Amino acid sequence: MKRTVVIIGILLATACVAVSQQSGSGGIHSSNLPLGKTEAEKTILAVIDEMAKSHQTYLNVPIQDGIALRLLTEVTGAKNVVEIGTSTGYSGLWFCLALQTTGGHLTTFEIDHQRASMAREHFKNAGVEKMVSIVEGDAHEQVAKLKGPVDVAFLDAEKGGYVDYLNKILPLLRPGGLILAHNMSMVPDYVKAVKANADLETIFYMEGGGLVVTLKKR
Repeated sequence: MKRTVVIIGILLATACVAVSQQSGSGGIHSSNLPLGKTEAEKTILAVIDEMAKSHQTYLNVPIQDGIALRLLTEVTGAKNVVEIGTSTGYSGLWFCLALQTTGGHLTTFEIDHQRASMAREHFKNAGVEKMVSIVEGDAHEQVAKLKGPVDVAFLDAEKGGYVDYLNKILPLLRPGGLILAHNMSMVPDYVKAVKANADLETIFYMEGGGLVVTLKKR
């Protein structure tokens, strides 16, 4: 498992370098987007680009984190990805770029109906609606209905709820699976919780909004 953590760290560093070479600002901007290899990838990236240009990325991740989400999902071969905090679907589209390769599915939770509706439209425009399930409502209640094994979980909702999400999702996470928590500087209790758990190993991705990248060892 230590080798896995080292590999993840190297991959994240590579993603960081790739973005910084494209643009000094590193924000959400079309010049920072990777090139799509297939028509399906190009379609998803076009929707990602349009969302940024039309300012429909409310409470979503910056591009550095989007690239990292895709990379980590693809390298783990994730089939079952769970996202807490859909917003308008920007981060979900980064997951879908990976899930096209892994043949997986994204289950994403959103409490706000308007944002969930926008996300559905974005997923449809990107041609990925069949690989995404949007669950509306309070995720603290809805995640109890989840079935494992979960390969990758992404936390990007209200920061005070991260520890509760961790406790509910961790039993469903397969050994070798990842929990990714966004905005690490805003969730000190969560960071303390994952670092205190002997079954977990955690590294920090310092670019963008900051990701706590946690591996379930057993």
